[in-house]
Amino acid sequence: MRTTFPQLLLKHASERPAAPAMREKEYGIWQAHSWSALASLVEQLAAGLHQAGLARGEHMVVIGTNRPRLYATMLAVQSLGAIPIPLYQDAVGAECVFPLNNAEVRFAMVEDQEQVDKLMEIRSSCPQISNIYYDDPRGLRKYDEPGLDALDTLIEAGQAFASQNPSWFRDEVAKVQSGDVAAMFFTSGTTGNPKGVVHTHASLLDRAMAGASFDKLTHAEEVLAYLPPAWIGQNIFSYSQWLACGYVVNCPESAATVTIDLKEIGPTYYFAPPRVFEGLLTSVMIRMEDAGSLKRKLFAACMNVAKRVGPALMDGSAVSALDRLQYAIGDLLIYGPLRNTLGFSRVRVAYTAGEAIGPDLFTFYRSIGINLKQLYGSTETAVFVCLQPDHEARADTVGVPCAGVEIKLADNGEILVKSPGLFQGYYKNPAATAEVLTADGWYHTSDAGFLDAHGHLKIIDRVKDVGRIKGGVNDGAMFAPKYVENKLKFFTYIKEVVAYGDGREKVCVMVNIDFDAVGNWAERRNLSYAGYSDLAQKPEVYALIKECVEKVNADLSVDTLLAGSQVSRFLVLHKELDADDGELTRTNKVKRGFIADKYKALVDALYEGKTSQFIELQVKFEDGRTGSVNATLKLDDAKTFAPLKAAA
Repeated sequence: MRTTFPQLLLKHASERPAAPAMREKEYGIWQAHSWSALASLVEQLAAGLHQAGLARGEHMVVIGTNRPRLYATMLAVQSLGAIPIPLYQDAVGAECVFPLNNAEVRFAMVEDQEQVDKLMEIRSSCPQISNIYYDDPRGLRKYDEPGLDALDTLIEAGQAFASQNPSWFRDEVAKVQSGDVAAMFFTSGTTGNPKGVVHTHASLLDRAMAGASFDKLTHAEEVLAYLPPAWIGQNIFSYSQWLACGYVVNCPESAATVTIDLKEIGPTYYFAPPRVFEGLLTSVMIRMEDAGSLKRKLFAACMNVAKRVGPALMDGSAVSALDRLQYAIGDLLIYGPLRNTLGFSRVRVAYTAGEAIGPDLFTFYRSIGINLKQLYGSTETAVFVCLQPDHEARADTVGVPCAGVEIKLADNGEILVKSPGLFQGYYKNPAATAEVLTADGWYHTSDAGFLDAHGHLKIIDRVKDVGRIKGGVNDGAMFAPKYVENKLKFFTYIKEVVAYGDGREKVCVMVNIDFDAVGNWAERRNLSYAGYSDLAQKPEVYALIKECVEKVNADLSVDTLLAGSQVSRFLVLHKELDADDGELTRTNKVKRGFIADKYKALVDALYEGKTSQFIELQVKFEDGRTGSVNATLKLDDAKTFAPLKAAA
């Protein structure tokens, strides 16, 4: 791989100057930016940053949502041989201090007033920050801070320099080599300070092109960029593959308009973590529950056909003429309109990754004609390790190793990966690098799994999380918390789950209800409630969640490997788990250990057999204030089932 991101930009601008590279929605209208216009903008930004003093090899942070000028800034930084670091736009100021100081960041480009305020708040802790540029000037007119300036001012200065030095930009781009560092992504820091994952142009583009070749992606694809740019998954799909393929990236107007924008754009290539697919399905189910009885019956009848026939049709398997006819009728009446409502009418390939997806959720989307597949990878592997081929997508695997990838298993079942997409190491952290990257190039993923007879990789759980039940009737049985959590999260009424059981005689879980879904359910039953906490503790809601738990237990009872992971006791939390309270990562992964310590009184009460427990917690509100919430929570038992031998 002998090319770089800025070189690919110039290639597209030369070959297809008028073709759209990006679109953004402003005031309800989609605005297109051509490849030639984007290249000119990048040149002006690069010239402006060069004059401001950004040096080769230096880091610059970029904080904001998906916007063309944010992407252009990243390209401008790379054109100078410097290194962009996207940070999560919803991270609080304190979370930004370590990355900024660790990478010795002097330059920052932020989206708006909110992000400017965040950097102003922590500037005393990061005294090296000298230049802060903002894209959206609203609310910033009267700000008088040293080094704070509008991105437009930077562009104007760069435009003047570029016009006087017409060959300068291409000369700078030519100096950048494929082996140079292209970007750094900070991990979520679940066990300490986040680590800077260092990737080169070669590592990112090799995996981008491997994925593009696997799914036959072309410049004709349409992508909606709505996930945080700081997440490697968003970056690969909407930046690396965008420049590798030359397709169109569409930026929604705001987080609130994503669903509408999705329908307007009708992407052909779509990527989302399971949580997004869960949310979309929840909205569908809420609408169906509000529909008339005739529509509900028609929906149920058609979905029964879809579950039976849809996956086989997606996999290219033989289907009887009668089944094919019934499915066609369902497609006309239900599946087609449903795909359109979701914004998936034109989707050719859809991927989910980040964590395991519930098998029922996965099957639902494939059954209505959406080519949803799973992939496996991480920040350190530039995402693409395994991909599911068309017609071989299964809920219990994450696909086959893609081009250039080798996989082997350690004695403890840990998956080891060798790939051209592996990171260079953790920035300024050789000890952490040595823990996961061997001298001969094998990366320790920390995931437990195995390759099945068909060459597909199966993930069981994180190595450190896979445990054993100790004592009781299931003594010695395997316990895989994430597997249990994902099965429960398929139910539209359950948003988040934290499961415990390793080293204990039974499994207990703490549940977050989905406020919208359960609220809708309660309103249709004339069940009044004062808010989330009140609704979560209603006896009727406990009965609803108990039914979900027991359905999962019935499913687990026929799984010979995980029958001992059935849930014996549960409670419904009085507050939603929140990244701002340290309970979730910025990619919405549960911090199980942190939660166990924070909610120790509740965990102990579950295992002690108590029926209620008082708890008081410190929380952070949306406006930044802190306070406390307290409640006396109910704890309940769930029915478990004797292990059954799965049907042959």
